[in-house]
Amino acid sequence: MKIFFRYTLMLMVLLIQLAGWGQSTVQNTPVKKDTVIQLYGVIMTADSLKAIPAASVVVANKGRGTLTNNDGVFSIAVLKGDKIIFSSVGFKEKSITIPYNLTDNQYSVIQLLVNDTTFLPATIIKPRPSREQFERDFVNTKIPDDAYEIARQNTNENRLRALLVSLPADGREAVNYQLRQQANKYYYAGQLPPMNIFNPAAWSEFIQAWKRGDFKSKN
Repeated sequence: MKIFFRYTLMLMVLLIQLAGWGQSTVQNTPVKKDTVIQLYGVIMTADSLKAIPAASVVVANKGRGTLTNNDGVFSIAVLKGDKIIFSSVGFKEKSITIPYNLTDNQYSVIQLLVNDTTFLPATIIKPRPSREQFERDFVNTKIPDDAYEIARQNTNENRLRALLVSLPADGREAVNYQLRQQANKYYYAGQLPPMNIFNPAAWSEFIQAWKRGDFKSKN
């Protein structure tokens, strides 16, 4: 009886210790919080602190972003650890990283952008040595075609005819041809189709197809 009571007491003490150890482990385990952060702020110039409208706020490698309004204010949902890139035309690009140790689900930032100045190489204009050389260079200068000349070349009859012969039928033309064939088949279903050898319209279509070169080998 004493031995049974002793073992029972030892078992109770062991269970109490295990329960206390499990409770402390649960208490010490950090609770994972939501990683979605609402990022908002304003983008301004670094020299005059003026708002930059239509500035880009992009999450790197995520394909998501937004633009600032007329007051330079923006708001976007991001994740902890995301890299945010701020950019605008005429300013140097800046980037920040959302911290992992945020305790709140909101994060504000005031981003200043510095003007990006681009220096172009100097251009020196020199006159021609003589009038004869200027006339020769002017005549031999290749002037690119304007929009009117390009349109005239694209609508040239010979060019269009060559394209019609060389290019295959597109999807729309193929579908229309198939629909016409099915319509003719259903129209003459149950009867003999007419002999187009005496049909003037069929002869006209045959002659036009012959002129277009529809019966030529595509090889």
